[in-house]
Amino acid sequence: QVQLVESGGGLVQPGGTLRLSCAASRFTLDSYTIGWFRQAPGKEREGVSCISSRDGSTYYADSVKGRFTISRDNAKNTVYLQMNSLKPEDTAVYYCAARRFGYGLRPGAYDYWGQGTQVTVSS
Repeated sequence: QVQLVESGGGLVQPGGTLRLSCAASRFTLDSYTIGWFRQAPGKEREGVSCISSRDGSTYYADSVKGRFTISRDNAKNTVYLQMNSLKPEDTAVYYCAARRFGYGLRPGAYDYWGQGTQVTVSS
């Protein structure tokens, strides 16, 4: 069974950094578009960033553009989300997800999901 496992979350002060990892088992990530999503309490799940399987194109939500960077390490079968200049409003559970076809940040288009990792930005 396809499995995605996120790691790297934690508690960080405003302005701090974290790097999230999304590791895959039983499939190769570079054949899928990988997206990062987040969900804060009482809010809908929102797309943060994605990276295309076809050409490595990346896309970012306006709220994280210039602060977050998505990347892929095919040798490790892992996708990363580098998060800099973190703000309290970035606090959420972060999920990675995979879709076999297409590109974009519509949650319903993704086929596989990880269990999530908590990110808390607070002083």
